[in-house]
Amino acid sequence: MLTQHRYYGKSVPFGSREEAMKNASTLGYFNSAQAIADYAGVLLHIKKKYSAERSPSIVVGGSYGGMLAAWFRLKYPHIALGALASSAPILYFHDTAPQVGYYTIVTKDFKETSESCYETVRKSWDEIRKVASRPNGLSMLSKTFRTCKPLKETSELKDFLDSLYTDVAQYDDPPTYPLRIDVLGKIFKGVVAYKGNRSCYDMDEYIRPTETNVGWRWQTCSEMVMPIGHGHKDTMFPPAPFDLNRFTKDCEGTFGVKPKPHWVTTYYGGRDLKLILHRFGSNIIFSNGLRDPYSTGGVLGNISDSVVAISTVNGSHCLDILPESKSDPQWLVMQRKSEIKIIEEWIAKYENDLLEFKEETHA
Repeated sequence: MLTQHRYYGKSVPFGSREEAMKNASTLGYFNSAQAIADYAGVLLHIKKKYSAERSPSIVVGGSYGGMLAAWFRLKYPHIALGALASSAPILYFHDTAPQVGYYTIVTKDFKETSESCYETVRKSWDEIRKVASRPNGLSMLSKTFRTCKPLKETSELKDFLDSLYTDVAQYDDPPTYPLRIDVLGKIFKGVVAYKGNRSCYDMDEYIRPTETNVGWRWQTCSEMVMPIGHGHKDTMFPPAPFDLNRFTKDCEGTFGVKPKPHWVTTYYGGRDLKLILHRFGSNIIFSNGLRDPYSTGGVLGNISDSVVAISTVNGSHCLDILPESKSDPQWLVMQRKSEIKIIEEWIAKYENDLLEFKEETHA
């Protein structure tokens, strides 16, 4: 049985993706609360169908899915015995994480890999501006970066490079560690090193209206408001602080809705997380790789004996839940073993509780 988050994959309501994505009215059921409610219904159905009502379930997810896994355990403890939330930035919402955190980690990753690389990227933005200001400057940039279409403005190139650098840092996985590939020369060599030697490079690659891009854009506009930005001189990127007013205008123009920056922390919690979950949460593993920019919004310290954090210095985004490989470093192997051991302990305790419960009911 394949279960999907509604509106993603083949689970599209209203007959077609075009109809489902038409407006805020048809997108109204496209939210995290409805998604985990769907999973709850499916799990209950499966358990009933196979007479496994008391069989323990562990939910696992990464990134947004990791947030869903943690929230599922908190909202449906009678259905899921525990959760493994990998790279889940559940604290990256209103007033719970620094806005510059994401880009600070990206910058740190580059700087630690190569000071020269970091300086090259940092200086490139002004160089792009200078070249663009010359006669035929945009044409020169288009030729230098082998763009598939002529650049109309520098923001196209800057946005592409911004997305490329964050993608490299976020998914800087062993054994190749793409961030270590030669990006020490010209910026374009870095593009070729990461993307491969193509006949041309699509500046719209990261913003094309794919199912995921449009779907996640809706979710960030309607409920998952993550105030990610960066100021002046706090990263290797040009200043781009998060502006809620501008973000709101964009969302209203695209979907006709106003963002709800307080919704996640109101519905799921977030503030004083350690204080709250210390007594009222259990059986959640928050795993993070500290080279992952989203780790700044993750839970990096143990909250209680059973709400625990596992972090790896060299880990990246969702690395621990990817399929294992012979080339996996030992620290990654040990991380996965630690997670499995914790889950096995949850199940063992549950089975003991179940046995005691049966004895009491028959006493």
